[in-house]
Amino acid sequence: MRIALGCDHGGFSLKTRVRTVIESAGHTVVDCGTDSDCSVDYPDFARKVGETILAGKADRGVLLCGSGVGISVAANKIPGIRAGVCHDTYSAHQGVEHDDMNVLCLGARIVGEELAVELVRAFLSAQFTKEERHQRRLNKVLAIEADALAGKFAS
Repeated sequence: MRIALGCDHGGFSLKTRVRTVIESAGHTVVDCGTDSDCSVDYPDFARKVGETILAGKADRGVLLCGSGVGISVAANKIPGIRAGVCHDTYSAHQGVEHDDMNVLCLGARIVGEELAVELVRAFLSAQFTKEERHQRRLNKVLAIEADALAGKFAS
Protein backbone atom coordinates (compact mmCIF):
# COMPACT_ATOMS: atom_id res chain seq x y z
CA MET A 1 0.00 0.00 0.00
CA ARG A 2 0.93 3.62 -0.40
CA ILE A 3 0.58 5.51 2.87
CA ALA A 4 0.35 9.30 3.02
CA LEU A 5 2.18 10.48 6.13
CA GLY A 6 1.73 13.95 7.55
CA CYS A 7 2.21 15.83 10.78
CA ASP A 8 2.41 19.23 12.35
CA HIS A 9 5.21 20.32 14.68
CA GLY A 10 3.57 18.47 17.61
CA GLY A 11 3.77 15.16 15.76
CA PHE A 12 7.14 15.68 14.14
CA SER A 13 9.07 13.86 16.90
CA LEU A 14 7.23 10.63 16.03
CA LYS A 15 7.20 10.97 12.25
CA THR A 16 10.56 9.32 11.47
CA ARG A 17 9.75 6.30 13.60
CA VAL A 18 6.30 5.91 12.02
CA ARG A 19 7.86 6.19 8.55
CA THR A 20 10.29 3.39 9.43
CA VAL A 21 7.44 1.16 10.64
CA ILE A 22 5.43 1.74 7.47
CA GLU A 23 8.38 1.04 5.19
CA SER A 24 9.55 -2.00 7.16
CA ALA A 25 6.06 -3.47 6.68
CA GLY A 26 6.62 -3.26 2.92
CA HIS A 27 4.56 -0.15 2.24
CA THR A 28 5.53 3.04 0.42
CA VAL A 29 5.40 6.37 2.23
CA VAL A 30 4.12 9.47 0.48
CA ASP A 31 5.54 12.26 2.64
CA CYS A 32 3.11 15.14 3.07
CA GLY A 33 5.23 17.13 5.56
CA THR A 34 6.11 18.80 7.85
CA ASP A 35 9.85 18.53 7.79
CA SER A 36 10.78 20.14 11.11
CA ASP A 37 9.50 20.90 14.57
CA CYS A 38 8.93 24.58 13.71
CA SER A 39 5.38 25.70 14.48
CA VAL A 40 2.94 25.02 11.64
CA ASP A 41 -0.83 24.63 11.32
CA TYR A 42 -2.21 21.08 11.51
CA PRO A 43 -5.11 21.66 9.06
CA ASP A 44 -2.60 22.17 6.25
CA PHE A 45 -1.20 18.67 6.70
CA ALA A 46 -4.58 17.02 7.22
CA ARG A 47 -5.56 18.57 3.90
CA LYS A 48 -2.40 17.34 2.14
CA VAL A 49 -2.91 13.77 3.34
CA GLY A 50 -6.62 13.81 2.46
CA GLU A 51 -5.99 15.23 -1.00
CA THR A 52 -3.26 12.66 -1.61
CA ILE A 53 -5.65 9.81 -0.77
CA LEU A 54 -8.53 11.22 -2.80
CA ALA A 55 -6.23 11.77 -5.79
CA GLY A 56 -5.35 8.06 -5.71
CA LYS A 57 -1.71 8.74 -4.85
CA ALA A 58 -2.09 6.91 -1.51
CA ASP A 59 -4.38 4.18 -0.22
CA ARG A 60 -4.46 5.29 3.41
CA GLY A 61 -2.95 7.93 5.65
CA VAL A 62 -1.32 8.44 9.01
CA LEU A 63 -1.51 11.85 10.65
CA LEU A 64 0.33 13.01 13.75
CA CYS A 65 -0.11 16.03 15.96
CA GLY A 66 0.26 16.66 19.68
CA SER A 67 -3.03 15.08 20.77
CA GLY A 68 -4.28 13.56 17.50
CA VAL A 69 -7.56 15.42 17.96
CA GLY A 70 -7.05 18.59 15.93
CA ILE A 71 -5.62 16.82 12.93
CA SER A 72 -8.46 14.27 13.09
CA VAL A 73 -11.11 16.98 13.19
CA ALA A 74 -9.53 18.69 10.17
CA ALA A 75 -9.14 15.44 8.20
CA ASN A 76 -12.75 14.47 8.80
CA LYS A 77 -13.93 17.66 7.11
CA ILE A 78 -12.73 16.20 3.80
CA PRO A 79 -15.47 14.16 2.09
CA GLY A 80 -14.24 10.61 1.60
CA ILE A 81 -11.84 10.69 4.54
CA ARG A 82 -12.67 8.66 7.62
CA ALA A 83 -10.07 9.52 10.23
CA GLY A 84 -9.90 8.18 13.76
CA VAL A 85 -7.79 9.04 16.75
CA CYS A 86 -6.58 5.75 18.20
CA HIS A 87 -4.64 5.20 21.38
CA ASP A 88 -5.18 1.44 21.60
CA THR A 89 -4.54 -1.35 19.12
CA TYR A 90 -8.12 -2.62 19.17
CA SER A 91 -9.44 0.70 17.86
CA ALA A 92 -6.63 0.96 15.31
CA HIS A 93 -7.59 -2.30 13.60
CA GLN A 94 -11.31 -2.32 14.39
CA GLY A 95 -11.69 1.17 12.89
CA VAL A 96 -10.55 -0.27 9.56
CA GLU A 97 -12.35 -3.61 9.86
CA HIS A 98 -15.77 -2.23 10.85
CA ASP A 99 -15.75 1.43 9.78
CA ASP A 100 -13.42 1.47 6.76
CA MET A 101 -11.25 4.08 8.50
CA ASN A 102 -8.68 5.28 5.98
CA VAL A 103 -6.64 7.65 8.14
CA LEU A 104 -5.06 6.85 11.50
CA CYS A 105 -4.48 9.86 13.74
CA LEU A 106 -2.03 9.69 16.62
CA GLY A 107 -1.19 12.07 19.42
CA ALA A 108 2.60 12.17 19.71
CA ARG A 109 2.30 13.76 23.15
CA ILE A 110 -0.19 11.08 24.24
CA VAL A 111 1.20 7.76 23.02
CA GLY A 112 4.76 6.62 23.49
CA GLU A 113 6.91 5.58 20.58
CA GLU A 114 6.49 1.83 21.08
CA LEU A 115 2.71 2.06 21.38
CA ALA A 116 2.67 4.18 18.22
CA VAL A 117 4.56 1.38 16.45
CA GLU A 118 1.91 -1.16 17.50
CA LEU A 119 -0.93 1.17 16.51
CA VAL A 120 0.48 1.73 13.03
CA ARG A 121 1.06 -2.00 12.56
CA ALA A 122 -2.52 -2.78 13.65
CA PHE A 123 -3.90 -0.14 11.27
CA LEU A 124 -1.83 -1.29 8.31
CA SER A 125 -2.62 -4.97 8.74
CA ALA A 126 -6.39 -4.50 8.99
CA GLN A 127 -8.86 -4.74 6.11
CA PHE A 128 -12.50 -3.67 5.90
CA THR A 129 -14.58 -6.82 6.42
CA LYS A 130 -17.38 -5.87 4.01
CA GLU A 131 -19.76 -7.81 6.25
CA GLU A 132 -23.36 -6.79 5.60
CA ARG A 133 -23.79 -4.99 8.93
CA HIS A 134 -20.53 -3.06 8.52
CA GLN A 135 -21.32 -2.12 4.91
CA ARG A 136 -24.85 -1.05 5.92
CA ARG A 137 -23.45 1.23 8.62
CA LEU A 138 -20.78 2.62 6.32
CA ASN A 139 -23.46 3.37 3.73
CA LYS A 140 -25.35 5.34 6.38
CA VAL A 141 -22.22 7.32 7.20
CA LEU A 142 -21.72 8.02 3.50
CA ALA A 143 -25.37 9.14 3.26
CA ILE A 144 -24.81 11.63 6.10
CA GLU A 145 -21.79 12.94 4.23
CA ALA A 146 -23.79 13.27 1.00
CA ASP A 147 -26.59 15.09 2.81
CA ALA A 148 -24.10 17.51 4.36
CA LEU A 149 -22.54 18.19 0.97
CA ALA A 150 -26.02 18.83 -0.45
CA GLY A 151 -26.66 21.44 2.24
CA LYS A 152 -29.28 19.49 4.16
CA PHE A 153 -27.70 20.47 7.49
CA ALA A 154 -27.52 24.19 6.79
CA SER A 155 -27.88 26.28 9.90
